[in-house]
Amino acid sequence: MNARILIADDEEIVIRSCMRILSGGGFEMDSAHNGLEALKKVTEGNFDLLILDIKMPKMNGLEVLQRVKESHPDIDVIMITGLNEIGTAVKAMKLGAFDYLPKPFDPEELELVVARALERRKLLQENLNLKSQASERYSFENIIGSSPPMQQVYRLVARCSPTNSTVLLRGESGTGKELIARAIHYNSLRKDRPFVTVDCASLSENLLESELFGHVKGSFTGAVSNKEGLLDTADGGTLFLDEIGNITMSTQAKLLRFIQERTFKAVGDTRERSVNIRVITATNKDLEGMVASGDFRDDLYYRINIFPIEIPPLRERQDDIPALAFHFLKQFGKEMDRKVKEFSAGAINLLMNHDWPGNVRELENVIHRAVILASDEIIRQGHLVNIIDMLPRIDLDVPRTSEELKQFKKIARQKSVENIEKLFVLGALKRNDWSVTKSAKETDMQRSNFQALMKKYDIRIRDSAPNDSDS
Repeated sequence: MNARILIADDEEIVIRSCMRILSGGGFEMDSAHNGLEALKKVTEGNFDLLILDIKMPKMNGLEVLQRVKESHPDIDVIMITGLNEIGTAVKAMKLGAFDYLPKPFDPEELELVVARALERRKLLQENLNLKSQASERYSFENIIGSSPPMQQVYRLVARCSPTNSTVLLRGESGTGKELIARAIHYNSLRKDRPFVTVDCASLSENLLESELFGHVKGSFTGAVSNKEGLLDTADGGTLFLDEIGNITMSTQAKLLRFIQERTFKAVGDTRERSVNIRVITATNKDLEGMVASGDFRDDLYYRINIFPIEIPPLRERQDDIPALAFHFLKQFGKEMDRKVKEFSAGAINLLMNHDWPGNVRELENVIHRAVILASDEIIRQGHLVNIIDMLPRIDLDVPRTSEELKQFKKIARQKSVENIEKLFVLGALKRNDWSVTKSAKETDMQRSNFQALMKKYDIRIRDSAPNDSDS
């Protein structure tokens, strides 16, 4: 849609001149010859930009500007001034004018300032649209699940969202803790400010502190310049610390001080900084057990556990599985332009009876792969290769074509190999006290290749042996 511009000036020659200069821009233009007419047209119309003379009959430009900014703050205003009105133009800028042009102005000057104003409006509108989409995406209605356990989660999220309380989200890996954290943020008073995620499990101690607090030049090897941390980025918004149970005791102490005081020091700096941030944390670990064993500070635990929310595993909300499966089917079908529309009864039965150790994330991956494998509009058991029991079953969907039979046999061979690989890695780790280095050496593999197999099957040392440092 073309931008709509209103030109308000009591001199007809100025209006015509502006329209002639801007005629090549494809704009829709209208005019007003006094302040009251300009204000009336702004109220009745849908303008993107107002070019406004300061001296006009019935209502001067400054009063029009003030009223427009009160009623239509999204409309940018360019003031036209005489050479002896520069002081008044500066006052107009303080009242919210985008810019001003002293008479007489060159055509290029007008074109340039109009282009800048409309580009700014476009960027602001895009930003508002993105925020609106984010708010809509993370509304309660778009979190899939109507089971009683999820209804309890929704009630707690609704209670805590409008507050600034620190929230602790607890649940197994893959249950959607980040989705709930975003729902809390986008239903809070901070929704127009940043939501910043920190994956505490993926960063070493030094990197985590640098990412969180920032650092100053020369504070460590490689710190070639000052760097702001994520606390600065999240100022005014929400900081989401995912997998908080993985941070070291040293970092726990610094994080505790920040949560208590909302002040911090960048790595290598002596200056205190303060920010206004809401903190949401998440973990899949037993924090109480870690406190008892001395692996997690009790004072930090009590600080983050002000408002705990337990996210149920998928096996405890089986009634939600079909809705989630169809949601992912629609999503991936659209992304890949595949006309897959439904599940066979056997496929739904298989989905409902799986334990889902990887929870919603595992279900998402299963459906993603099934959409790729499906040869027609229906997802059958044979397409659920990540979870299917390859032993003969009475209710197993029978392949209908030779191509489906080939695919089924290929899946069976691949599944058998994957099961053996996973047992191979777990067996080696158990025999070697969960030491990756010792396990790789015993199996005559390079450590990096052994770790690649661990990553493939989501085998984590921290989950199995919390005290092991060889990860």
